[in-house]
Amino acid sequence: MTSTSARPPKIQIRAGLSGYVAEMAGAFVCAALGIEPTVRHSDYIGAWLDIMRADDRAIVRAASAASKAADYLLAFRDAPGIEARSAPTERRAA
Repeated sequence: MTSTSARPPKIQIRAGLSGYVAEMAGAFVCAALGIEPTVRHSDYIGAWLDIMRADDRAIVRAASAASKAADYLLAFRDAPGIEARSAPTERRAA
């Protein structure tokens, strides 16, 4: 989800950072929702050190874009009608 939401025209990111942004946004969303991720975010993010070493502003741009993507996705958490769509599934399971 964050990979797709990190690509609007307003958020211009170098191609090499798009995966980094998506991974950071995923970590932000998991943290906000209280989900303990099963993937190893820190190991994946560590692979992007070469990009960050080559561009000292890369981390700032990536974190900003990741935050925007996470905020966008988290806005749907409180959107009207979200519970109504999930409620029938919960009732059937009970």
